[in-house]
Amino acid sequence: MSALGTIGRIDYTVIHARDFAAMRAFYADTMEFPLVARLSDGWIEFAVGANRLALAARLRGTVAPTTPAGAAALQLAFRVAPDDVAACAAQLQVKGVALVEPVTDQPFGHRTVFFRDPDGNLLEIYAEI
Repeated sequence: MSALGTIGRIDYTVIHARDFAAMRAFYADTMEFPLVARLSDGWIEFAVGANRLALAARLRGTVAPTTPAGAAALQLAFRVAPDDVAACAAQLQVKGVALVEPVTDQPFGHRTVFFRDPDGNLLEIYAEI
């Protein structure tokens, strides 16, 4: 096996935030992810299970054009238990988050709900059913 073949998981995902303050508030307050590290004014990390979700202010020449409305530069999927999909959707709506697609039982065996973060990234909460 090659050295690259030994990679066994993704430890963290970095979102290069267009609006760092709004994104920080969304993932901390709306999504309720615990903040576990603040490495600088432009880099924070949240715990999502065994993984880290990092937000970075536009760093290292990552300036990109704004993603057009309705398009997604990134999609993240968060797995929960089947009964929790609808409960999560309800909590998001109470917090003012508009759903892109309501809770739906997909023909491929997932229960899903789709919504967006402040930068327009597509987020999914799903369960295998």
